Amino acid sequence: MSTAALHKVSRTCLNSFKTSLIYTSSSKLHYGSSKEPNFGLLFDIDGVLIRGKKAIPAAKKAFKQKLVNKDGKFRVPTVFVTNAGNALAQTKAEQLSKLLEVEITSEQVMMSHSPLRMFDEFHDKCVLLSGQGPVDKIAERIGFQNTITIDQIRSAFPNLDMVDHQRRPKLPPHAPSDTFPKIEAVVLFGEPVRWETNLQLIIDILLTHGSLSDPIVETTDKHLPVLACNMDLLWMSESHMPRFGHGTFMHCLESVYEKMVGKPLTYTALMGKPSEITYMYAEQLIRKQSARMGLSAPVKTLYAIGDNPMADIYGANLYNKRIKEQQELTQIQATSESGTVRSQPWRQVHAGIRSITTAATQNDPVTSQVQESHVESCHSVLVCTGVYSPQPGESPYQIPPVFHGPRDIEFDVNLCMPSYITKDANAALDVIFDLQKFPMTS
Repeated sequence: MSTAALHKVSRTCLNSFKTSLIYTSSSKLHYGSSKEPNFGLLFDIDGVLIRGKKAIPAAKKAFKQKLVNKDGKFRVPTVFVTNAGNALAQTKAEQLSKLLEVEITSEQVMMSHSPLRMFDEFHDKCVLLSGQGPVDKIAERIGFQNTITIDQIRSAFPNLDMVDHQRRPKLPPHAPSDTFPKIEAVVLFGEPVRWETNLQLIIDILLTHGSLSDPIVETTDKHLPVLACNMDLLWMSESHMPRFGHGTFMHCLESVYEKMVGKPLTYTALMGKPSEITYMYAEQLIRKQSARMGLSAPVKTLYAIGDNPMADIYGANLYNKRIKEQQELTQIQATSESGTVRSQPWRQVHAGIRSITTAATQNDPVTSQVQESHVESCHSVLVCTGVYSPQPGESPYQIPPVFHGPRDIEFDVNLCMPSYITKDANAALDVIFDLQKFPMTS
């Protein structure tokens, strides 16, 4: 997008809070005849649908009056994509169902850790889990068979956690455990409660190559695999200001490791928005929802509705960029002189042709493969009810001056600009349904 285009969108998208739509259009909203949707919705949760333990009124209205029919069924394929990683998808679905007063299934909920199902080469390894909540149960549901928690390390090696004087062992030091299993990988589910403990013990694991009974290994050219979920630097709760997210903890871990070793910490995989693999996985879930709804029209367009410019908006735009690049490559190949040039779809390359299972298929031996889809675009819709929440009278949307995205995600200033800006989730549906000429009510 050119600089002129950016300024044009900025001027037209956020010029008034007096109407429900900040998106500007000269046409009237379409309430026309019914049609089968060929688009899907990717809703962020915190800051878009809920704030803390309360539903945002506009979101509740949008679902009950526009997105769900009189029988309580979704009218459009819808998936809830959250960077939260401290709960099971079923738990989050039940929470959303209660708050929004519509029936939402676990198959519609994508947690930041959901793509870990694809990394089955780690499922039989001994992995360390970092985060809070029932991370061991979450890991088990995903497919991990041999896990270790931070608390188990503290119990086996009480002298390793020494920052908090009140938690230091009261008994004399004892010899390190010789029976403790060697850790083969680290999975970061989300921000922990005691950051100092997790930082210390994760660093210990990396520096000893998983053998805490042994001294630090001098050779640090390669460390254990680290898989991280949820890269949000900030997130929005009930507070009037954004709060630290797991991305902040990851930044601390990266800084400490590089300071001690002299080399950067490397990740085997990054999951959660704005990573491409998250949107790739979400697209597959949308296609599954479409099939369950009995829709014959293939999903052509995705709309990602979020409140965080550096996660929701950047991620959706990054995914759209990759889709367009693949389309250009396909066109070039189709017109090549030989006509025999073929390349693997970027989605498959990025995911290593991994299997995707959901809560509905996890006990089914037949799992769907990540395939090249027919989605033609992914549009980003920024709402003003969360991390991004300008006050009346403020200047139009500006590209954030500092990139809050994760260290290892490419930075492109153009990807910070949303396709559309709306006041809230209800207004977002107005815009999307208008663009798609989809009826507002069933």
